[in-house]
Amino acid sequence: MAMPGGIGLGGGAPGATVDAGSQAAPLGPAIGGGILPAQGGGITGARALRRMVRAITSNRKAMAGAILLLIFIVISLIPSLIAHDNPNTIYTPKLGPSGQHLLGTTALGQDMFAQVIYGTRPVIEIAFGVGLGATIIAMIIGVAAAYLGGAWDSVLNLITDVLLVIPLFPLLIVLARYLNGAGTLVMIVVITATGWSYTARQLRSQALSLRNRDFLEAARVRGERPLYIIVVEIIPTMTSLLVASFLTNALYAVLFSSGLQFIGLGNPSVTSWGTMLYWAENNEAFQTGQTLWIIVPGLCIVALGAAFALLNYAFDEIGNPALRPVRSMRRHLESSPGSAQRGVRGSSPESAERGKRVQPSQ
Repeated sequence: MAMPGGIGLGGGAPGATVDAGSQAAPLGPAIGGGILPAQGGGITGARALRRMVRAITSNRKAMAGAILLLIFIVISLIPSLIAHDNPNTIYTPKLGPSGQHLLGTTALGQDMFAQVIYGTRPVIEIAFGVGLGATIIAMIIGVAAAYLGGAWDSVLNLITDVLLVIPLFPLLIVLARYLNGAGTLVMIVVITATGWSYTARQLRSQALSLRNRDFLEAARVRGERPLYIIVVEIIPTMTSLLVASFLTNALYAVLFSSGLQFIGLGNPSVTSWGTMLYWAENNEAFQTGQTLWIIVPGLCIVALGAAFALLNYAFDEIGNPALRPVRSMRRHLESSPGSAQRGVRGSSPESAERGKRVQPSQ
């Protein structure tokens, strides 16, 4: 029985399959510098991780996004080693940049550099918490609706459609206002509970295209339960789409949480980039010449959002051959076995000779 290969983003074709009795592992979509392994097929987790790392390092967008994201993660893990001041310690207000205060102090007297560094952790927590939570909820609801069909599909689709037609940011404003002074955990729960619907629609569409595949029919013939088929057979073939969904949800979590904190619907006592913008606006930072109080946390939000966006675009290119740059596809073809015999670098000698003899018509 043939096992399914990995499925790319944007409706990419499944990877190559092999017979279950052979020793070769199924291959996923081709990448400029390597091949993504499909789920199953005897490929260990370590080998799959190495190939994933090789896929990221062969894509410039993925490398740029991964480096940016890694920098922010490191900062969030060891803020006390980077900023030696406590973000809540009061110094002389409105000091300019100096050796003691790299970005100066705010109108309230806090060290601005320390606030930027310590404010990284809540944003990272919200991004990863919402990204994982919304993707898991969307995966369960979307895939279950597609595979089970019938009344299950109708009910789950109705819930999804209701959330899709409600403008998300106004809904978040209402909920955050009701939960006044929401901390990081509450912010994660609120954004996760309202932000999974679009991802569920995408995953349902992908699962519908798999519902009548041969490997699922074989699992049903074996008498496998629907839960087993969904978790073991369907979800592993959607890995690239799940990764892209996580990155998209994390990106929107950064933007939504910072927006809510900026308009005063978060917890003002929690040091984060959004609350820095809130206090800067309340103290008229631009009018008083403290432009760094607004520019620096704003640039941090843009940089973290760009990291998730670049990784998302890169996984689109990795999973969908139609989106890959021509240059990377050419390098892959030239490095593949037998490329010299097929004349990948140019036309065959016979066709080149014919090209010399044939002159273009005037």
